[in-house]
Amino acid sequence: MGKILLIGAQGQVGQVLHQVLSPLAEVVAVGRSDLDLLESDKIRQVIAATRPEVVINAAAYTAVDKAEAEVEMAYAINGTAPKVIAEAVQELGATLIHLSTDYVFKGDNSVPYLEQDLPGPLGIYGKSKLAGELEVQQGCDRNIILRTAWVYGVYGKGNFVKTMLRLSNERPEVRVVADQVGTPTWAQHIAEAVAHLVQASENTSDDFYGVYHFTNSGVCSWYDFAIAIFEEAHQLALITQKPNVIPITTAEYPTTAQRPSYSVLNNSKIRPLLNDHPPHWRAALRKMLKNLKAQS
Repeated sequence: MGKILLIGAQGQVGQVLHQVLSPLAEVVAVGRSDLDLLESDKIRQVIAATRPEVVINAAAYTAVDKAEAEVEMAYAINGTAPKVIAEAVQELGATLIHLSTDYVFKGDNSVPYLEQDLPGPLGIYGKSKLAGELEVQQGCDRNIILRTAWVYGVYGKGNFVKTMLRLSNERPEVRVVADQVGTPTWAQHIAEAVAHLVQASENTSDDFYGVYHFTNSGVCSWYDFAIAIFEEAHQLALITQKPNVIPITTAEYPTTAQRPSYSVLNNSKIRPLLNDHPPHWRAALRKMLKNLKAQS
């Protein structure tokens, strides 16, 4: 395997990607402090100078509610930057793996979304991520778009698991939305799925490229997820008390951005490449919390 350029290396998925990919190849990792995605010329320079065989774009504007006010910024990072990356990767004849989101879907399905299902994002975040997907598909022949969902991990501050752990120390009860359904997905498992895609891209035909879905297995609501977090964390003595979790509706917790009520992704297309079924979300959560405890 030749050189890999990892963009977004300081994010919660990017940091794990760096660890997982380093044994496979030489990884050139650039984060926000090294590469401003608003600077198109700099993006082109970095890719041209690195001459990678594979570029992984794990960078994104992910502030879902803030995006409703910062429309230009969201589109610049999630739409324009991927366009520039794709065109630069195409010039080298390299492969581009671009991470995307369940939020490209409207959320009115009753069965898990397939890769070919029609997107219909509700908010600026989802719309800007869909714009990026389209730019990647148009700009680079050897592109892989990996959609995932409800991402959490040991790194990063803003994920749902870390928020719940913090609230357990602050409140005797928490109110959590129970009518939005999806699949929590551990950053470690996303990184491992990307590593499988990188290895598969070495010896492959053109029909390998395109859109893939990857999440952990199983389905739950944010309410179910919160209860599981408190139960698992309490068993591991990461928290001293389990707050009472009150189920509420989306209407009772208004947010700036509208979110899909159902965003479960169908994993069947990627499964043959993984040599295994994606682990269940609850088992993944348990492992992540054990890792978090080991680091504390």
